[in-house]
Amino acid sequence: MKKIFRYTCMAVLAVGLASCSTVPLSGRKQLSLVSDDQIQEQAASAYKEFLNASDTKVITGTSQATKVKQVGAKIATAVNSYLAAEGLADQYNFNWEFNLIESGEVNAWCMPGGKVAVFTGILPFTANDAGLATVMGHEIAHAIARHSMEQMSNQYALQVGAQVIGVASAGKSSVMQGLLNNAYGIGGQLALLKYSRGNESEADQLGLIFMAMAGYNPESAVSFWQRMASAKAESSTPEFLSTHPSDVRRINDIQKLIPKAKQYYKK
Repeated sequence: MKKIFRYTCMAVLAVGLASCSTVPLSGRKQLSLVSDDQIQEQAASAYKEFLNASDTKVITGTSQATKVKQVGAKIATAVNSYLAAEGLADQYNFNWEFNLIESGEVNAWCMPGGKVAVFTGILPFTANDAGLATVMGHEIAHAIARHSMEQMSNQYALQVGAQVIGVASAGKSSVMQGLLNNAYGIGGQLALLKYSRGNESEADQLGLIFMAMAGYNPESAVSFWQRMASAKAESSTPEFLSTHPSDVRRINDIQKLIPKAKQYYKK
């Protein structure tokens, strides 16, 4: 069994070494096995379809809708300036869009390519411009860090490993094949959950810096996440089985990141 897993790890490592990229600011290496341009094209199409859907109500002309566009534009301008200064502008041909969506869902997201949606359900928790910048900075950070591309790449690498397991276990008993496949499946899924938690923490880190670059005090992020935490009971799901860090861990980590983020703070 050890030999099979060693070969599996070697195969997955070979796939990983084939293509890697670096996340801006954090400097972390990530798998890059799929085309980011293709993902952006698909995201743009999906975003347009979402906005035009019969059950989607895009809010325009209100002070809240205007604020979403203003805060988003400030962060996008700051991010674009940073990328240009680092010589990375040609790698991020984002066509930014910011829309407020009527929904009770406490949520916001940013698709690859800079397609942002903020739901009205989250606005009571943002409370002010800095709170809104916390949310939008975090979601924009997911796009800049290419987390969607990375997750798809990780899934692909996991599939390669599963195929190797299938070949390596050929000729083994059905019981042994089942044990190998189950062990690899559980281990692989836990690894993906860990990647998801890591992506969330990285988005927190980059989001703080992005909001600071745009002129919003990163210290305001702590208050936002405290409001979010107090509004819901702590999940009973163990953190290692979750795609997000626990509220306590997230707030503690953000507090530690604030001094670095403040170095980019432009009042």
